[in-house]
Amino acid sequence: MLRQIALAMTLAFAPVMASAQVEIDVTRGRTDPMPIAIPDYVSETDADLGGEISGVIETDLRNSGLLAPIGEEAFIENITNINVTPRFADWRVIGARVLLAGEVVDLGDGRVQINTRLWDVVGNQQVASVAYKTPRENWRRAAHKVSDFVYTQLTGEAGYFDSRLVYVGETGPKTDRKKQLVIMDQDGYNPQTLTQGLPYNVLTPRFSPNEQEITYLALFEDRPAKVYLFNIETGVQREVGDFPGMTFAPRFTPDGDRLLVSFARNGNSDVAYLDPISGRLQRLTSNPAIDVSPSMSPRGDKIAFASDRGGSQQVYVMNADGSDQRRITFGQGTYGTPVWSPRGDLIAFTRQHKGKFYIGVVAPDGSGERLLTESYLVEGPTWSPNGRVLAFHREEYPGGPVRLFAIDLTGQNLRRIQTPTEASDPAWSPRLN
Repeated sequence: MLRQIALAMTLAFAPVMASAQVEIDVTRGRTDPMPIAIPDYVSETDADLGGEISGVIETDLRNSGLLAPIGEEAFIENITNINVTPRFADWRVIGARVLLAGEVVDLGDGRVQINTRLWDVVGNQQVASVAYKTPRENWRRAAHKVSDFVYTQLTGEAGYFDSRLVYVGETGPKTDRKKQLVIMDQDGYNPQTLTQGLPYNVLTPRFSPNEQEITYLALFEDRPAKVYLFNIETGVQREVGDFPGMTFAPRFTPDGDRLLVSFARNGNSDVAYLDPISGRLQRLTSNPAIDVSPSMSPRGDKIAFASDRGGSQQVYVMNADGSDQRRITFGQGTYGTPVWSPRGDLIAFTRQHKGKFYIGVVAPDGSGERLLTESYLVEGPTWSPNGRVLAFHREEYPGGPVRLFAIDLTGQNLRRIQTPTEASDPAWSPRLN
């Protein structure tokens, strides 16, 4: 249903110059974005496509908060041949530190080759180059790959632009909502509904580590909620087991072999592993309190979860076998929905205190808690594949429409992610293969 896109890639790297290096210090707040010039990609046969490709790259890099594309009205040199060394002085005078020059070559068989050169304007030399061959209709994904390439060259970290979001698309009145799974590119393009026409609503979708499956909770009017698996490539979905009690918020373990769930039985809620083949539950917590929202560390050795065993709901961490359960947040109010970063260094959470709602992060040992954003009913944090950006949903105003937003770890780069309908419960995929 969602076909895999094959991209042939050749890379030619040169050392990254110190003058073009961005260093991100997440403990000290924001980094001033680096000025970058991105002229339209040159094309002898399709100038419009060249402009569209550069537009996608420009939006990606601006949204990162680390790069500041310069408006084309400031450009002095007109790039017509990317194989000719640019006039660096013309780019320095407009404040650019980096120049991204590219071209689109029609290969004559329905494919195009997208060539890119990254230049260090201050150091007067090429930093790196990359070329992608792809069917013309897949140009947008190739553009995201170029954005990842640039991001990696300038930050030393993996990019996140060639990835997807799955979310709950919401339609209808507040009293009678229809909630369906929708998948789209991380920038909001190419939305596709996955559960159209099914006789239930959905909640809490989560990607598998190989990005080919989604687990979610199906809500029925006449029977308990069930955990489902949806195969993105085939469109096949199936119920995972049939067991007593209510289950909540399934999430894959990093190896993809099991699901972490919270389940309610006899008025109590605990955390457990769920085998997606047999449907067997392996209980991890056994406490009279409410234990919910488990999320495993990327190494697979720790689990974060929320519990009210201390009087108010807080974030706890335990070993993968359920041992050594310890509290790591101690702030006022309630904490919920902990989500472990793909980098393993932080746990995101939601917090509510005195009628205010926040999304924040904390180290796994409980140190360095920081609040990133405050708004009305902010919920559902999910990490970008590189652990630098969080997506979430919130009401635009009390009782207003529910929308998706993203914010980086500086807490300074808040932006709305466009969706065709109201949207909630986002989940970010791993980087696509």
